[in-house]
Amino acid sequence: MCSLENKVAIVTGSSRGIGEAIARNFLTAGASVVINGRDQQRLEETASMLRGCGFEKVAAVAADVSKSSDVTRLFDMTLERFGRLDILVNNAGVVKNSLLARMDEQEWDWVLENNLKSAYLCTRRASRILMKQKSGRIINISSVVALGGNPFQSNYAASKSGLDGMMMATAKELAPYGVTVNSVAPGYIVTDMTRDLPEAAIQEILHFIPLHRAGTVDEVAHAVRFLAADESAYITGQVIQVDGGRVIR
Repeated sequence: MCSLENKVAIVTGSSRGIGEAIARNFLTAGASVVINGRDQQRLEETASMLRGCGFEKVAAVAADVSKSSDVTRLFDMTLERFGRLDILVNNAGVVKNSLLARMDEQEWDWVLENNLKSAYLCTRRASRILMKQKSGRIINISSVVALGGNPFQSNYAASKSGLDGMMMATAKELAPYGVTVNSVAPGYIVTDMTRDLPEAAIQEILHFIPLHRAGTVDEVAHAVRFLAADESAYITGQVIQVDGGRVIR
């Protein structure tokens, strides 16, 4: 069920957290996976950990996917190593919280470049490959913040809303070629970033989640794996929420 045998995937921003969980889940399903991040040392540590778990079909490519030249190198190295590409997961992203009235242009631009421009650059390159072979999957990691907003995260909300808008447009463009494009929108997920929140803040967040608990990176990864597999072939242009019911529409 949901096998990815003989598939090749690129997962951006996958040296830790949700991205690493997606990469590990893909490897478990039989895929060859290129993990990516800016920090070469952290990336190699993650690759070594995955190989230590018995996953040999993993490659690590350090690249800043907000830069066109780095994206070209990432995709060229993937094709050189594995000979093809079937799945792209746009997971790379950053957060820089601030009240909009006090947010400077650098904070706005940095988040939009890392969260939205990076996905545009990677999707553009992947599209050219997947259109030729008339098959493939592109999956964006969005956020429920794109659906309901969040104080102090106007730049993040804008980047993720833009990501979903781009997803819907490209889903229509690529559908005639047998390529599906979807988003997964996590809610409150336990990661290194959220684990250090004050207990009072955590309890306030949980109060608004119908399931009354945080999600896990593996629960997000399972949703991504489904969208990457053959079983999801008739799903495109959709935002799949993994949020415990936090945003119900």
